[in-house]
Amino acid sequence: MTGLPTATRDWLTGPGLARLWAAIRKRLESNGVQATGSLRLTAMNAQERGDLSLLLGKPLTSTSVTVRLDMLDARLRASAAGLGLRQTLEELGPPLIDRRAARADVRAQRERVWSSLASSLDVSPLADQEWPRQWYDLLRRAGVPRGVTPEAATEALQQAVQVLTTLLGPGRSGALGRGELAAQATGSAHGLDDGTWLARLVQRGVALAHDTEFPTDAAGRRALWRLVSVTPDEVSSTVLTYGLRPVGEGWREHALRERAEHHAEAHLTPRDLRSLRLRLPAGTLIHICENPRVLEAAADAACVQPLVCTSGSAATVVVTLLDALAATGCRFAYHGDFDWPGISLANRVIRRYKALPWRMGATDYEHLAARSQTEGIPQLALDGRPVSADWDPDLTPAMTALGIALHEEASLELLVDDLSRRT
Repeated sequence: MTGLPTATRDWLTGPGLARLWAAIRKRLESNGVQATGSLRLTAMNAQERGDLSLLLGKPLTSTSVTVRLDMLDARLRASAAGLGLRQTLEELGPPLIDRRAARADVRAQRERVWSSLASSLDVSPLADQEWPRQWYDLLRRAGVPRGVTPEAATEALQQAVQVLTTLLGPGRSGALGRGELAAQATGSAHGLDDGTWLARLVQRGVALAHDTEFPTDAAGRRALWRLVSVTPDEVSSTVLTYGLRPVGEGWREHALRERAEHHAEAHLTPRDLRSLRLRLPAGTLIHICENPRVLEAAADAACVQPLVCTSGSAATVVVTLLDALAATGCRFAYHGDFDWPGISLANRVIRRYKALPWRMGATDYEHLAARSQTEGIPQLALDGRPVSADWDPDLTPAMTALGIALHEEASLELLVDDLSRRT
């Protein structure tokens, strides 16, 4: 039930006083919700002057006025409203927010986060080492990531101290799996997965403790884990390959050549790539595709050309393989989807490996688009922001003009035909 009489409320909520209440609300929320100080309204129209004259109890002839909040508070209490300024505003709108107090509370919560971390380090077995103070200072300067609550931040920092104590404290012996380490600290085997704040916190500490640079890529992060005898997961991510015949007498090289002889695909893990000697004859041309369907079709057709599939995004394991092949002097030819994400990926691959565009020109696109229309193949709309193709200035305008997205399946016959030819 409202604390204002209906007629009073109706008058106070009229358009003539709307600017006044908005300005006062902003002032009170910023000054600790105190009816003190004054504010100035300018460029008032006739209705605003008339209503404000009645509210203040004095005639206003100018288009500007300075309103003392303490006097307005007293005026409202003595009027038919019968409420002070703060209570009146909360009757007319949502509750006022004491933003000054809220900011002070945020600062206090933030300080408690870092005090908790400092206390944990002081009583931990790491306290006598030099790097924890550097770690603390570095984290405090960086701050808590956006969206992480103070409670969650405190918990993550405590878990980081626990993990670092396990890794760098006295009495450590033997290797640990990253999943096992994460489960001990967080209750989840994925608690230290790449991309989590906790993983970054721990990696920062390890890098400082070993006086090494903080890694910027997945390979560097895996190396950092191995530095403290933590074995990261090197088996769940794979790169799909076909027809690779590396020179070498190890069983892995033999296995790849055997699969190539039987026209079978091979999934290589980061662990495989660490152990393989990927030495191919200099100048070997490696075709690269984006969609696994292309590689599957190449295997079905017993194609003779080697092929690597990015599986859409060229994850770290894909880049690791391509880097290793490039280091042996291999050449590359790339084909992907004719859509904007496909062009972005093609740009990255072609730039990094100086790859040849493989049926990726404007004429290839226009030919496939025309064929899909003739054959009545359902067409996909080309959505998103256009991306310029580094290798052909005519491709992006052609795609923009036709507005059709074409995935690699549209080129399947042509690609398989290319892969079936011996060079």
